Amino acid sequence: MTSETTDDWRRPGPTPEQRRLDLYAGLTATILALFSLTLARSTGMFLLGPPPSDLEQILWTIAVPLPLIWRRRYPTATALIVSAAFIGAQVRAVPEWQLSQWALFAAIFTLGAWGPDHRRSRLVRVGVIAAMFVWMAVAYVISYRSLSPDTFADAIGPVPPLLAAIVTGVLINVLFFGFAYFFGETAWVAARREHELAAQAEALRRSQAEAREHAVVGERVRIARELHDVVAHHVSVMGVQAAACRRVFDKDPAKARTALASIEQSARTAVDELRRMLGVLRAGDREPARAQQQAAGIDQVDAVLARAREAGLQAALGVYGAPTPLPESVSQAAYRVVQEAVTNTLKHATGVRVLDVRIRYLAQEVEVEVTDDGRATRPANADGLGLVGMRERVATHGGELEVGPRTGGGWRVRVRFPLPVTVGGAA
Repeated sequence: MTSETTDDWRRPGPTPEQRRLDLYAGLTATILALFSLTLARSTGMFLLGPPPSDLEQILWTIAVPLPLIWRRRYPTATALIVSAAFIGAQVRAVPEWQLSQWALFAAIFTLGAWGPDHRRSRLVRVGVIAAMFVWMAVAYVISYRSLSPDTFADAIGPVPPLLAAIVTGVLINVLFFGFAYFFGETAWVAARREHELAAQAEALRRSQAEAREHAVVGERVRIARELHDVVAHHVSVMGVQAAACRRVFDKDPAKARTALASIEQSARTAVDELRRMLGVLRAGDREPARAQQQAAGIDQVDAVLARAREAGLQAALGVYGAPTPLPESVSQAAYRVVQEAVTNTLKHATGVRVLDVRIRYLAQEVEVEVTDDGRATRPANADGLGLVGMRERVATHGGELEVGPRTGGGWRVRVRFPLPVTVGGAA
């Protein structure tokens, strides 16, 4: 409560509604103080001595509670004015002191609870309380001089009467000002904690909004990657087959029909994969097992090569090591890498005759390599959607990706996926 971090916090000022409540409370306290003055004058209870004129009594009575109108707006000024007016009324022996002392209590409490600078408000409160005890000591000295010899004639207790009166007054004032200081400090701490909770709630709300936004972006990226992998591969194969069909359409109708059949099959396969992907997206978490069963995996790589063979390439698949069941996500990522590599070969390379795909099951990882013997028609685009999708898939599983020309000619795509300990141990 006294650390630098907490003291540096500045409590926001009162709201318009709180200012209106202060106005009503200050006016009500002033009216009650005037009523208390009337009762004190009517009973003739002039405990502080002969009172001043009627007008001066009214002015001092008003001067003490009226500044409470601005108690939360200007807490420091209110506390200083109320305490000075209270001492002035005591000096002038104004008979009204019951409501005035509670106005002083409210001013000290408000300074502790609403002071914008907590260090300064603490010093001001200590100064005001010290001034009150100084005035109390002065009042005791003045009262002692005016005591008559028979003032304590009826005293029967074991404590000397003068000492008993002083201890009683000091004890009452310690409790009075102590509670005013303590309650003000407690209210300020409660307001600071409420502010911290509100700030934490706002930070949590922003964090949740950012998490939702990142989830949406991630889902969009995943959908875009899946669409690219599904559509680009089959469209590329259909483009190659359509070009072959166009070249042999008049010379060799049989080959043209074969190419058209391949185009039809590729189109159906593309539609089936699009439907599967849309089914996965719509299923969400409701049918995860069924969605995963429909996903393409590394065991279906040969189907990709079959389409490459239909396009006129000599495609070979080699599997090295003991095949090990892979996690579904790793298996699908490996399949998509092969699919994208074959698609890039069909789209961007010329003179390709041989396409070689090798899958190696190692102790702690699985390696997939796709090579060809063609010539690239343009440099690899690092920002192309295909390469970006491959990098994202590999990075998701903590793998490594190598893409580039081979020393003896052609192109190589190599990716390594680390395997979980249980899978690697089985391999």
